[in-house]
Amino acid sequence: MPVHCTWSPKIASLPLNRKLLGQRCDMLLHLLGLARAEVSVVFLDDAEMAAYNEKYRKQQGPTNVLSFPAVSHDDGFVVPENELGDVLISVDTARREAVGQNTSLHHRLTELIIHGMLHLAGYDHERSEAEAMRMWKEENLLLQKLQQPRSVAMPYLAINVDHVATIRQARGGSEPDPVLAASLCELAGADGIVVHLREDRRHIQDRDVLLLRQTVKTRLNLEMANVPEIVDIALEVMPDMITLVPEKRKELTTEGGLDVLANAKKVGKTIAKMRKAGIPVSLFIDPDAAQVQAALDVSATFVELHTGRYCEARTMEEQDREFRLIEQTAELAYESGLRVNAGHGLDYRNVHPIAALPFIEELSIGHAVISRAVLVGLENAVREMLAAVRTI
Repeated sequence: MPVHCTWSPKIASLPLNRKLLGQRCDMLLHLLGLARAEVSVVFLDDAEMAAYNEKYRKQQGPTNVLSFPAVSHDDGFVVPENELGDVLISVDTARREAVGQNTSLHHRLTELIIHGMLHLAGYDHERSEAEAMRMWKEENLLLQKLQQPRSVAMPYLAINVDHVATIRQARGGSEPDPVLAASLCELAGADGIVVHLREDRRHIQDRDVLLLRQTVKTRLNLEMANVPEIVDIALEVMPDMITLVPEKRKELTTEGGLDVLANAKKVGKTIAKMRKAGIPVSLFIDPDAAQVQAALDVSATFVELHTGRYCEARTMEEQDREFRLIEQTAELAYESGLRVNAGHGLDYRNVHPIAALPFIEELSIGHAVISRAVLVGLENAVREMLAAVRTI
């Protein structure tokens, strides 16, 4: 039976993904072999938790989690067979603990849900050191299992057509046309088109951006360096959104995220101009908590997490480490009030785990799709990537 989750009105303003937390509660019951049990999980603020803590434990102040196993009373009340009990969680306390542990609120809440439900299932870390170690191991195992991809993947897929223009520029002619390629991508089901208008115009040209603005039916995302010339073009063209990226003349492709901390003043001015024009701004950043905070401070709407290190990892351990960093940063960004996209280096083999992260709205993919299109055609390449992104 599904876990009954209750949310106090006192925490209504917090950016909680209630659906995700509810799904994790339900999955936990299955993992514990208690799928038929009835459990209530209540999310409270500190004041409400403090009241329960004083009433039932005779202790002052809030705590992070309380568990109340369902037990029969001496007055003859018999607990229904499938009723397991209640778990109370203070979101305020969990939030402070998450900050102290440099983790996300959803991660900490998941840990507390596991801890509380294990108590309902009969675990007790205060019973003995051996029991505490047993419970700790079980908590870590369950946390790993719960942080699996979402059951239904719903990220948008935006196709970057820069490399169609790269081929065109190699011969200096007019074919292949990235504007036509963008139309084919949309026909195949792409949710958006991305182009990067570089200062050196190595691939996408001004003409391309102007025509794309007139022809793109989904969403046009203009990637750009934060330089006056390109800012003026963006304000003239009015794309659906812009993504500010770092840009080096000699790089083959974007090599890392934008250092928002070091460029906050300039970035903030550009965001203010775009906001006045009604253009949302995304900042392409490395998965780093400090950069997330800097993006929030300059009033960005989105961050796009750089997935390059994840894609280039040479070992499974390194890839898993980079994946967990992206996962945690995505949650932190979401909890801060930012919307989250991701991209760079994603291909048909490595996109699946990133696509399944519940806080990422859109993936931007270019090189892998255009490379695949050489062999199977552009529309087929887009459809294959859509299948990889949305089949979880």
